[in-house]
Amino acid sequence: MSETTLDGIGPVVLVGAGKMGLALAQGWLRAGLAGADLVMIEPQPGEAATALAAESGARLLPAPRNEVARAVVLAVKPQVMGAVLPTLRPLIGPHTLVISIAAGIAIKTIAGGLGTRRVIRTMPNTPAQIGQGISGAVAAAEADAADRRIAGALLGAVGEVVWVNDERAIDGITAVSGSGPAYLFNFVEALAAAAVEQGFAADTAMQLARQTVIGAAALIAADPTPVGTLRQNVTSPKGTTEAALNVLMAPDGLGPLLARAVAAARQRSEELGK
Repeated sequence: MSETTLDGIGPVVLVGAGKMGLALAQGWLRAGLAGADLVMIEPQPGEAATALAAESGARLLPAPRNEVARAVVLAVKPQVMGAVLPTLRPLIGPHTLVISIAAGIAIKTIAGGLGTRRVIRTMPNTPAQIGQGISGAVAAAEADAADRRIAGALLGAVGEVVWVNDERAIDGITAVSGSGPAYLFNFVEALAAAAVEQGFAADTAMQLARQTVIGAAALIAADPTPVGTLRQNVTSPKGTTEAALNVLMAPDGLGPLLARAVAAARQRSEELGK
């Protein structure tokens, strides 16, 4: 975690107040960013964004004003980035740090659109909403140590941060941890469906599946034992778990399936940047 605090680093301008943008903003406010130092730009704000602005004292604007920011965080969809970037130039000064969470959009694209190379590209994930996210980040060469500390503080307010040196790794992080929560949610759905096939009512099946995954994740968080060992601890020789794992760990089982899924997500991330 960075030693830089969020108190006094503003103004921080958040461009895009959707679910991920708001998760970041809420984390920053909890970590000490003053509401007066937060500007949210959202042309069509929802109730949550409006409420957060009212509660915190942050400004909620439909479009950027001619006001240089210390940090600009791009939380818009990749498909609209090309149209949004030119409108943000009034925010960019010689010391402005730009942080992008848009999947697939390269640093050079952001730098060209804004006229600055002080850019950090990152990919957080949705558990940031409860402060349990993880973000991968890479900095352009022109982003200095102070920029990295500020980015670390902003991203660290919603979870862990992993820094990489190769921008291409961000596409892989997008595919693993950025999209990963959806894989786990789908696993819960599939486990609940399997429970229904065993004769359980749908609500009971979902309760069993949800709490099994919640409890297992909490055990991983609480116990430093390697996850492979935790798996083995549940698996008695010739028992029920072993019978199930023989299916999941088969040559055509969960491992190869997840590998294909992650590869497909990475390919799509790379396509979004073209």
